[in-house]
Amino acid sequence: MLINPNIATVQTDDDMADRVYFQPLNVETVSKILAREKPDAIALSFGGQTALNLGLELERSGILKKLGIRVLGTPVKVIETTEDRELFKQALAKIGTKTARSFTAGTVEAALAAAKTLGYPVMMRSGFSLGGLGSGRIDSPSQLKTRVKEVLAAVTQVLIEEYLVGWKEVEYEVVRDCDGNTITVCNMENFDPMGVHTGESIVVAPSQTLTNYEYHMLREVAIRTINHLGIIGECNIQYALHPSSGEYRVIEVNARLSRSSALASKATGYPLAFVASKLMLGKRLYEIKNTVTGKTSAFYEPALDYLAVKMPRWDLQKLKSSDHHIGSEMKSVGEVMALGRSFPEALQKATRMLNIGANGLSIHAHDISNPMDEIAHPTDRRLFAIYEALKQGVTADEIHQASHIDRWFLDHIVAIYNTEQQLKEHRLDAARLQHAKNGFQRHCNRYADKPDRTANSE
Repeated sequence: MLINPNIATVQTDDDMADRVYFQPLNVETVSKILAREKPDAIALSFGGQTALNLGLELERSGILKKLGIRVLGTPVKVIETTEDRELFKQALAKIGTKTARSFTAGTVEAALAAAKTLGYPVMMRSGFSLGGLGSGRIDSPSQLKTRVKEVLAAVTQVLIEEYLVGWKEVEYEVVRDCDGNTITVCNMENFDPMGVHTGESIVVAPSQTLTNYEYHMLREVAIRTINHLGIIGECNIQYALHPSSGEYRVIEVNARLSRSSALASKATGYPLAFVASKLMLGKRLYEIKNTVTGKTSAFYEPALDYLAVKMPRWDLQKLKSSDHHIGSEMKSVGEVMALGRSFPEALQKATRMLNIGANGLSIHAHDISNPMDEIAHPTDRRLFAIYEALKQGVTADEIHQASHIDRWFLDHIVAIYNTEQQLKEHRLDAARLQHAKNGFQRHCNRYADKPDRTANSE
């Protein structure tokens, strides 16, 4: 049975469920449906943030216990730990996993006291919310007072934490069965550093700028954390990673499938939702067949010889008074994914796929009068602003200083610009055409000799 008020989704097709309820997702309505249908169990991990919040309410109100309904997969207590910022911080502290310095607050006064202790600017996040509701950088007490009042009208808790400006944002998709067998299926890296919501940022899978030590260190932290929490099924863990010291902070764990999970599944070919559903029913990873080979098990970590670029799409131009700046609260309405042998190739493909009148970074419909302002204060046109800044003679170092975007990404955009200039200035021949169409994979070897950091530097 499926309870989903969204008639536009494929989940509500006739062949996807025996019975579909187009009803509001609230405790009163769902309780009546559960009492009528008398299911043995329910699954919460496939319905996003709404399903998790609803499951917590059903548990707290005693409805699940009264009707004898169990929750498949990750236990409700674990979901509550991942959603409650204070419980989450306490749980990770027990195993020495690093989280951002932070305080939870349920009132304006408590939030102001926390921000005073940490020092401005601070990052404000809301608990039990979808899409980074109300979150963002706070620069003053008056701004904090206004924002906290708005958020606490919708949720019961806010988190005031240290502002990790310039740190990379990295995410791992993790799968675990009831026996504790755990794998990391995919890791992803945001083009934009901390401060821009993952849903608002270009995301690259697998990560491109991490050292071997950083990759395996974060993988080990992910497996240790997910095992400690007791996740059963699929989840993702989000990190902030310092660009030079390798120091990390765990930002959050989502005990559910998300938009990132869909990206990871498509990018790797690993059927995350399929495997997660089997694990929630009690199967072990080694008991599930690999859907690609049909012979081996699903107990493996995919290895890619290509990369995927996810690019968000906004429709802010439809709302005349809308603010085009992007941050930790999600405004994007969709996204595309492109595959390629190199970052420039996949980036250009994704740009064309957005269907916003752009045939690449150099041909777009935007009139960007002050590109450096849109780079320093991110907007939905930031990627095109970077290209326009290069056309105006701004260097990659200057763009890096203003945006904290990793030089690896910027150098590839510079290579796209340089290739465009060469094609304009020289006669097109086979070598130049091949160089352009291949995505000039080898133009930048900045990280070829980058030394791994030792464990002591963690």
